[in-house]
Amino acid sequence: MTTTREPQRADVRRWRRYLAEERAEAALYTQLAARRDGEEREILLDLANAEGRHAAHWVQLLGDQIGRERPPSMRSRLLIALARRFGSVFVLALAQRAEARSEYAGDSHATPAMAADERIHEEVIRSLAMRGRAKMSGTFRAAVFGMNDGLVSNLALVMGIGASGLGTSAVLLTGIAGLLAGALSMGAGEYVSVRSQRELLEASTPSPQAHAAVGDLDVNANELALVYRARGMSAEEAQEKAEQRLADYNPTVPPRRIAPHSLEEVGSAWQAAISSFAFFSSGAVIPVLPYALGLTGLTAVLLAAGLVGLALVATGAAVGVLSGAPPMRRALRQLLIGWGAAGVTYLLGLAFGTTVG
Repeated sequence: MTTTREPQRADVRRWRRYLAEERAEAALYTQLAARRDGEEREILLDLANAEGRHAAHWVQLLGDQIGRERPPSMRSRLLIALARRFGSVFVLALAQRAEARSEYAGDSHATPAMAADERIHEEVIRSLAMRGRAKMSGTFRAAVFGMNDGLVSNLALVMGIGASGLGTSAVLLTGIAGLLAGALSMGAGEYVSVRSQRELLEASTPSPQAHAAVGDLDVNANELALVYRARGMSAEEAQEKAEQRLADYNPTVPPRRIAPHSLEEVGSAWQAAISSFAFFSSGAVIPVLPYALGLTGLTAVLLAAGLVGLALVATGAAVGVLSGAPPMRRALRQLLIGWGAAGVTYLLGLAFGTTVG
């Protein structure tokens, strides 16, 4: 709604900020659209147009007090830069969080339609991000869990052995052995898990042989209705579906597969296994580095814990961003869990070393 009184300085500052952010969001969605095609591109361009309408509202309110164009927030500028260079699902996840922070619902100078738009925009971006999350879920899961397991398990192993009083060479050898054993185990386990899941989904795909037999079915007996009843339809629905299927049957048209999207979401077993192996190794090598550099004692332990802590914060924040949750909360949780597990083994190593001594 427009105002008839002279706007206060605080109002003008706020409207200028809103204008800068709306223009930045329009630029963000335009940049994201440039890296996409088809329906996603159209959706993102429509979002950019909507943000342009919102910007026009603040331009009208500001009138001759619009002043020099104000730069958007650092967060918005970073998002635009990331969208221009990458255009990934992480950018969409960050944009989703930005839409959720809209202040329009509590601002009388923003129209109810604008506040509603921002809430709907959050859901649109959530849905677009969901597509990307689904495509990368298998590999990303293997990568994050692989690296996290490598970080925590090998840090716990190295700190426990180091606290027991063994020499640097023994700790280094133990860490390398833990890296190889864990990476091979993670890779093999991920391959078996994903491969088994794919086989279960493939087993749910209609048989081509069954499709070929449809043309020879007895219309009166109509065994095809049993198939649809087995899939959960009522007897009446199954009969109607079967009769329609028989009437429209064309032997030259292959059956429609029911599980291709699920298979895409599961991903490749080899890809998941290789990602798991690689990321476990990249995580597990970090706590070994201080000992590989010849450091010993408490210095090596503290440096290993510090390096692993930084990596845990990074992986936790990445998971938080992708899931649309507060990244620092996820990072802190990851850090506390990792350091907690390593701290327990370190104390056990100290106790074991004292007992042996």
